[in-house]
Amino acid sequence: MPSIRRPALAAAALTAALALTATACGPSDDKASGSDKPSASAAQTGDDGIQLPKNLPSSLKDLDKWKNGAWKNWDKDQWLREARDFINPIIKGHWKPDTMKDARSSDKTLSSKGAPGAAPGASGASGDQGVTDPEPKAVTAKSVDLPYHNNAAPVGKVFFDSPEGHMVCSATVVKDPAHPGKSNMVWTAGHCVHSGKSGGWYRNIAFVPSYNDKGLPGSQVNTAPVQDVAPYGVWWADWAQTSSQWITQGAETGGAGAPYDFSVLHVKPETASGKSLEETVGNALTVDFDAPQVKSIQSMGAWGYPAAPPFDGQKMYDCVDKPGRLTIDPSQPTMYRIGCTMTGGSSGGGWFAQRDGKVVLVSNTSIGPANSTWLAGPHLGPEAKGVYDGISRKFANQ
Repeated sequence: MPSIRRPALAAAALTAALALTATACGPSDDKASGSDKPSASAAQTGDDGIQLPKNLPSSLKDLDKWKNGAWKNWDKDQWLREARDFINPIIKGHWKPDTMKDARSSDKTLSSKGAPGAAPGASGASGDQGVTDPEPKAVTAKSVDLPYHNNAAPVGKVFFDSPEGHMVCSATVVKDPAHPGKSNMVWTAGHCVHSGKSGGWYRNIAFVPSYNDKGLPGSQVNTAPVQDVAPYGVWWADWAQTSSQWITQGAETGGAGAPYDFSVLHVKPETASGKSLEETVGNALTVDFDAPQVKSIQSMGAWGYPAAPPFDGQKMYDCVDKPGRLTIDPSQPTMYRIGCTMTGGSSGGGWFAQRDGKVVLVSNTSIGPANSTWLAGPHLGPEAKGVYDGISRKFANQ
């Protein structure tokens, strides 16, 4: 018998909540520009009131002069890495169908199946803290029904440039308490925006909701109309924030920093439409920072765009399973873990569960083993809420 554990009713409920709301519009008629020419924007000039680093140049060609060229320097000693150093000017036409299709997955793996220092077995009086449950059976990733804007409206892909080239992760539109119904906030993994202790901020970070909305095969994406690949346009991060723990501890392998591997983006459209991201896609999820212990959660689902083989990153998938626990470091929060065959590229994708009759975001994909049989994501506690609230406050008056 296949080792798939997919609670049918729970999966249906989670999927239904990701559909467009009653007030949603369809994909925008606004088309991303096909121009290759760089364009100065409010993200550079501060015209929209965003507080930017001092001495930031007003035109893209002058960025090389800023911090003696550190903006484009990937050298570990020069790479912009502190929270205050984030900069991400809009470059119109940078993310086109062909560059989006060819972006590679940002793999983050746990080098061994076990978790050093973790206490095995079921929870006792200490609850979830420090516990690692038996490794879950693999759950085969299921393709999401088409079109994505009708079946998983808040889900999309994050694109960014790293020293290795064009890269990709997954992400989710989340609600902004400062702007009810008009959020421009996106949830993803910390390692999708910042390299952790070995580097700094990635560049050209942009979010594309309902990427490849019609599920076109990779061979057709290069030549497809941009509105099929990016139905709601390209949304550039004008600010990003991740945990201080990820910046100081995060690593590509071994799980270091994974319990704090989350990030929030504030985005703005490459082509202005006058509407917020939430209004444009028609849905956004509430983030739950007080999820119960694992034993109280019957099912949890992960959504994303796996890009490493056997997947190609062009289609959206999900896995639904009863979560277990994974402890990387007994002194740090215990992570959620579910069976799932999604691979790299699904990183940053939202994990959803039902709370009080509604579906909320409770985690995001962070790590998995090299054989891609399970995924693990952080428990969102005070540190995650601090990151989320910080971005909401930063743009509260805009």
